[in-house]
Amino acid sequence: MSKLKTPLSDSLNKKKKEKSSEHLLEEKVDDQQLHQDYDSADGYDSSHNESGEEIEGRSSESHQGIEESDSSEDEVAPRNTIGDVPLEWYKEEEHVGYDIAGKKIKKKVRQDKLDSFLASADDSKNWRKIYDEYNDEEVEVTKSETRLIRRLLKGKAPHAEFDPYAPYVDWFKWDGAKNPLSNAPEPKRRFIPSKWESKKVVEYVRAIRKGLIKFDKPKEEPRFYLLWGDDSSTTEKAGHGLAYIPPPKAKLPGHEESYNPSLEYIPTQEEINSYQLMYEEDRPKFIPRRFLSLRSVPAYENAVKESFDRCLDLYLCPRARKKRINIDPESLKPKLPSRKHLKPYPVTCYLEYKGHKGSVMSISTEASGQWIASGSIDGTVRIWEVETGRCLRVWEVGEAVHYVAWNPLPSLHILAVSMGQDVLLLNTGLGNDEEQKNIEQLLRLETPGSMDDPGNTTSIVSWVQDDKHGGIRLKHFKTVSSVEWHRKGDYISTLSKRLTQRIPFKLHGLPVSSTFHPTRSIFFISTKKNVRVYDLLKQKLVKKLETGLREVSSIAIHPAGDNVIVGSREGKLCWFDMDLSSQPYRILKCHPKDINNVAFHRSYPLFATCSDDCTAYVFHGTVYSDLNQNPLIVPLEILRGHASTNGRGSYGLQVPSKAALVIYRRCRFYD
Repeated sequence: MSKLKTPLSDSLNKKKKEKSSEHLLEEKVDDQQLHQDYDSADGYDSSHNESGEEIEGRSSESHQGIEESDSSEDEVAPRNTIGDVPLEWYKEEEHVGYDIAGKKIKKKVRQDKLDSFLASADDSKNWRKIYDEYNDEEVEVTKSETRLIRRLLKGKAPHAEFDPYAPYVDWFKWDGAKNPLSNAPEPKRRFIPSKWESKKVVEYVRAIRKGLIKFDKPKEEPRFYLLWGDDSSTTEKAGHGLAYIPPPKAKLPGHEESYNPSLEYIPTQEEINSYQLMYEEDRPKFIPRRFLSLRSVPAYENAVKESFDRCLDLYLCPRARKKRINIDPESLKPKLPSRKHLKPYPVTCYLEYKGHKGSVMSISTEASGQWIASGSIDGTVRIWEVETGRCLRVWEVGEAVHYVAWNPLPSLHILAVSMGQDVLLLNTGLGNDEEQKNIEQLLRLETPGSMDDPGNTTSIVSWVQDDKHGGIRLKHFKTVSSVEWHRKGDYISTLSKRLTQRIPFKLHGLPVSSTFHPTRSIFFISTKKNVRVYDLLKQKLVKKLETGLREVSSIAIHPAGDNVIVGSREGKLCWFDMDLSSQPYRILKCHPKDINNVAFHRSYPLFATCSDDCTAYVFHGTVYSDLNQNPLIVPLEILRGHASTNGRGSYGLQVPSKAALVIYRRCRFYD
């Protein structure tokens, strides 16, 4: 059938042709106007910008009459249809993807850099070409897209027809109102509690008391639950606070495992013989057999026992999730410096001072480190030269010597010796003539006297001139166990069941050892359980160090005064940081037997311990000036060589001024 032509259809066709011709004419004009602006590839100067703005204005006016299409048919679909698949997967392939028909999109031959440079130099429109990696093709940016990009770079709206300074449209209808908001004061009811709300609360309270309003009671957790419940009850069991793990289910038997399977499952004799020729891993694990009744099955006799054992295993097996972390044990060890970098420290026995007939109970080092004094149970006190081992002087005191202590001042060569209930202050005879005159004046008593207690009339200690040894004898009523000098050399503390001067603070427990602070007026007294720190000027307790040990045996103060080490009768060593806490910073279990003495070196970062196990441990202990950094403690050496006498090993140790160690029971010098 041929189409019928009517006057109406003719008029419509004429209008369409006119519109299409007008549209083509406008595009030609627009292209002619923009041709000058885009002939050069580097059109980014100010003159081009001005011409671009004029062209944009003209193009916007020319396109105002054209309606934009919202149809999806105008959009060009991507040629590659691989979706979100990474392009790296096609790096080694000859194609880059597939088109809508399912055919491979071959990769184009890439030009080298020289050819691409020459091509870009010849092509004036090369600056508008962009490589599309997704579709493996070059796309040329159109003039309209270039205009959009330029407008966006200038900070303008992408479309020229958009007016950012359009007149404001007031959507509110005022209707002649001058003050639309109320300016009235706040009513009083807003500041007074509502009586209707209070009445409503009273009604609710009465209803709750009468039982008219009932609340939902909390659900009570059941005391018993199904042990072998199905998986649906896991949420109920999770409420008990434990990570519930369902028990493993046994595999259900199939037709082959039946005691009376069908004939098609039963293998023939030829198949059974062929099974024997197979490898063990290929051979079937179970061969079906046929039984006339369930009682004739071989597993029937042990079925009840096996099911009971399975239930017992499931009941006793702790089904819990254990979170394990794979950590190398070596990574948990602290990284300590090498011993080679911590030298010098004593390693071998250098000298042995022989002369005492009994065990050496105490030694003391002179302030310069040139001389040491030793006291023994044979009733003698000897002075030795450290470097040569030469015995300079011997005193016969007649009693077992418990403790010797040298005055810390280099100009006062006075030695304090405790023996029984007496303390002797001896002149060692060292120094020049002027120093000796000063010492003789100090050790001369014009009249024998006694130090009286202000509260009691009875004297605690009496001072007597000892003409036999050329010194002063301090007589106590109890046995003196230790003697300590003040850092200035003008005070002395003796330790016994009663002190030389009654201190103004109360002790809780028997004192074991005492020492003065190396730089401040602070006094340390250790009992069997703890160490008490007192301020001598303020006469009050400053700090109490809790050792946590069974019995404290000795105490030593770091030369800086902020760290304390404490030895115990159970072989443990406690390091206290006074600025950190009253609890031990480190507890070292180093000796299997009692620790008899501990000591710090005067100048090197070393400290040592000696024990009844006939060994001495040497440690490196660095104390940093930075309070945020903890002390560094490194074990260095174990010194052996002493023999045990009556179950006792080394009684004590002293550290001279050099990197050496003197251990006494036999008075050995280690370098």
